[in-house]
Amino acid sequence: MTDSPSPAVPQHVAIIMDGNGRWARQRGLPRIEGHRRGVETVRRIVEASREQGIRYLTLYAFSVENWRRPEDEVGALMNLLEFFLKRETATLVKNRVRLRTIGRTADLPAVVRRELDRAMAATAEFTEHTLTLALNYGSRTEIVDAARAYAAAVAAGTIVATDDSWDTFARHLYTADLPDPDLVIRTSGETRVSNFLLVQAAYAEFVFVPVFWPDFSKDDLAAAVAEYGRRERRFGRTGEQVAAPAPVAT
Repeated sequence: MTDSPSPAVPQHVAIIMDGNGRWARQRGLPRIEGHRRGVETVRRIVEASREQGIRYLTLYAFSVENWRRPEDEVGALMNLLEFFLKRETATLVKNRVRLRTIGRTADLPAVVRRELDRAMAATAEFTEHTLTLALNYGSRTEIVDAARAYAAAVAAGTIVATDDSWDTFARHLYTADLPDPDLVIRTSGETRVSNFLLVQAAYAEFVFVPVFWPDFSKDDLAAAVAEYGRRERRFGRTGEQVAAPAPVAT
């Protein structure tokens, strides 16, 4: 079991895993080989996040826009996801890592949903660490789904229509049981967020790493966490307020 993280360690890290195709193209390999190597990186980074005391890790695995890719590539990605789940569930159980998902997973192939259900059931009791896979995920889609659920709750009378607080609305997001990300990392050198956790990352720190995902290492993760530790997180306050010592309880 990992010790409690220091204040310099983010509680929740979310990663946009980018660059598999370009990694393969630079080496004269088919794109799917880049995705295969990317799966190996997932194994490595899940382990590294535990070692560094990160309690929540969210990986952007397949977006709602990714269905636009060539049919054979989409099929290969689904096969790799099935393979990952079959192979890694035992490791997740051993390391007491809970698996969960965000996104419209009902639209995934039946065999993938079956493996997801099996892996999530096997790890449901764990609380030390959580791995969340964003699958068929898009932040705009999530907000539409949340608004629909919120409106249904108002119509059913379980929410008062005048309760327009963010906390109330956020209970209808896919991430309702997760803390907001403290740190968002994107690999490959691209500097955009690509419809990922747009509202949850409102106050997150961002680190853009010029390394393709298959080459992203434990050291790269550690460097991003170290950069996070050097940031001053103010949440609307001034630097002086943040630096001021907390009042002593009497």
